[in-house]
Amino acid sequence: MNFKNGKLLIIDLSSNKISTEPLNQQHVKKFLGGSGYACRYLYDKIDKETDPLSSNNILMFMTGIFCGSTVPTSGRFVACSKSPYTGIWGESNCGGFFGPELRKTGYEGIVIKGASEIPVYIEINENSVNIKEASDLWGKGTFETSRILKERIDKLARVTCIGPAGENLVKYATIASEDKALGRTGMGAVMGSKKLKAIVVKGTKKSYEAAYSDKFKETTKNMQEFLKEAFLTTMFGALGTAAPLDMYNYSGELPIKYWTQASWIESYNISGATASEKIFTRSNPCFACPIGCTKKAFVKEGEYKTETEVASPEYETIAGFGSMILNDNLESIVRANYLCNDLGIDTISTSGTIALVYYLYDKGILKSEQINNLEPQWGNEKPMLELIKKIAKREGIGDLLAEGSNALGERYNVSKDDIGTVYGMEVPYHDLRACYGMAVAYGLATPRGPCHNSCDMYNILLGLPLEELGIELIDKHDENDELAKYSALAQDYRALTNSLILCVFANPPIDMIIELISSAIGIECNINVLKNIAERNYTIKRMFNLKMGLTPRDDRLPKILLEPKDEGESAGKSPDFDKLKTNYYAYRQFDLETGKPNREKLQSLDLEDL
Repeated sequence: MNFKNGKLLIIDLSSNKISTEPLNQQHVKKFLGGSGYACRYLYDKIDKETDPLSSNNILMFMTGIFCGSTVPTSGRFVACSKSPYTGIWGESNCGGFFGPELRKTGYEGIVIKGASEIPVYIEINENSVNIKEASDLWGKGTFETSRILKERIDKLARVTCIGPAGENLVKYATIASEDKALGRTGMGAVMGSKKLKAIVVKGTKKSYEAAYSDKFKETTKNMQEFLKEAFLTTMFGALGTAAPLDMYNYSGELPIKYWTQASWIESYNISGATASEKIFTRSNPCFACPIGCTKKAFVKEGEYKTETEVASPEYETIAGFGSMILNDNLESIVRANYLCNDLGIDTISTSGTIALVYYLYDKGILKSEQINNLEPQWGNEKPMLELIKKIAKREGIGDLLAEGSNALGERYNVSKDDIGTVYGMEVPYHDLRACYGMAVAYGLATPRGPCHNSCDMYNILLGLPLEELGIELIDKHDENDELAKYSALAQDYRALTNSLILCVFANPPIDMIIELISSAIGIECNINVLKNIAERNYTIKRMFNLKMGLTPRDDRLPKILLEPKDEGESAGKSPDFDKLKTNYYAYRQFDLETGKPNREKLQSLDLEDL
């Protein structure tokens, strides 16, 4: 299992043709693996005219250069394509165990072309690849689909699949990886458009081959020791990703009542501390992960009682189905999370769209009879649960909501300034008025649309700088050229970790990353080479988006995210987005009229061929 000398599995579902091709060594050197490699590969094969839900679109699964090793948090994989939701770069990565199992079959990635006329699934091992009919699985949830395929093939096999939402082409449908998910940008809808229900992998090639084995093992051990002592490991290991929720409520970072309220006294009822007391049963770590931020949950009693352990909701899900609609019933959020995971829809876009329904109902713009006689008053969780099911099945109002918040706004003549979306996708749940760096993360194509994981300035400005990369601590309410620069550098860093692929909660010292890259694939790497690779990985996605038709006019923020709050720590605060954008474009050397990097910038990144 040597990544640098690895291969891609190419499957054309229109012709049932199966082939392989070696990894492009120039792409490996320039982009490493993961989403950076995938973007460079797809850049030449997809254009502005490609319909994301047609057979002409391509769906690519890709692992990272450490995947299958014991490097902490490296057992991730990514799905990439042109997004049916935004029309630009689509990317979502995932933990669990599918990625390392895929590598054990002898493949570093899978390229899915064409579309089947009937539902199918793909079975992959190191000796054979087979396309099999999946009509009996069509319509089933992700949990039942995974269980059936494991029973049919091998109980130790690993499965990715779609639920009814993907089959019904809900624009923000997910791909499930057992109890994990590739959540954002609608990769499940792409899979559904190809009539591909699932991919099952089972391999036996267990040995990970690093170019310089001794150095690789030594650095891996050092990283393991570092993460065991890291603050985030302690915090998330104990309380899950909702551990900071109460702090966010105090700082103004928690989104409340569809972005319109400054604080919420009931936030403690849905916090990580409360969840650890009431519902957590155990940690549910991904492959080679010492953090264990994901948890299993069990609701013992009440109307939302669970029959078995289920995945506990994480921060974004808790905020979306909790504070965004003033719902402090934690057990109902567990149910919402289960439904989204089983039906196969993104919890951020689903909750954001549903919260907009509550907001418009409260304003009198939506009437009960227009939403299947539901009455979504603030704090009432029952309409939320019904709407989740209707969206996945495209029933009633769900057929409109399956197209997202903007489609709902257009139907009822709601200004885009009153809708919490950018590039057509719902923004994640870190309020930019509490941390101005998130204005860059949401408003400046980073690079799959608004994304907290592609530019997590809320972490950096709360005390986790990356000084080795030139990112220093500044006030979280600064809006000067330094904030624009640091936000751009954070984007580059996350483009790098998404290509490696490392979890955003790991963040080892930069010298460890350099040593791991050098010893894993045998390329010369130092801080300057690393920064160049990082910026190149960001820029290739920017170039992809420009090719899809993105322009500087698309770089915007709606007023509902910018209207200053009247109380709390961020009272009266709102970033000057135009100023940030100008400073950001200047640092990036982007043209303000076209959004393109200048020729010198592309040459410095060895991307002049684009």
